[in-house]
Amino acid sequence: MALPGQQTPDNVPSFKLVIVGDGGTGKTTFVKRHLTGEFEKKYEPTIGVEVHPLDFFTNCGKIRFYCWDTAGQEKFGGLRDGYYIHGQCAIIMFDVTARLTYKNVPTWHRDLCRVCENIPIVLCGNKVDVKNRQVKAKQVTFHRKKNLQYYEISAKRIQTFILWSHLP
Repeated sequence: MALPGQQTPDNVPSFKLVIVGDGGTGKTTFVKRHLTGEFEKKYEPTIGVEVHPLDFFTNCGKIRFYCWDTAGQEKFGGLRDGYYIHGQCAIIMFDVTARLTYKNVPTWHRDLCRVCENIPIVLCGNKVDVKNRQVKAKQVTFHRKKNLQYYEISAKRIQTFILWSHLP
């Protein structure tokens, strides 16, 4: 694995992407969907952190995100701040069907910013495909206060977004 910001052995620019948010918001499902194309319905909490390389093809060429998929549940968080070190970009994910996961977004943001100053952060409201939506789009305002990009996504109906447009 290349160090953050370095070229990989195959000459691909790489970045450390930290994905945070409450347990059950779909962080691991999102990463696995991008990796394999499969959608995992069964929930299994991440213990600690899992790191996966994800390649994206842009109009500037191929780039690689080393996705640090972190545990969202407090009991599995362990050395969470340690996972953020050298993070170059981040996704804060919440579940639009669970209000508490959105209420906790400021805490995730604060913790990230304490360790990783001035990195691009994207806020994602996941599970927009589910009918039982509890957090409506107009209720999502945190990103405006912190000048973050906000995207409504569905790991089930995969979409990608422009995180790398904000990278150095």
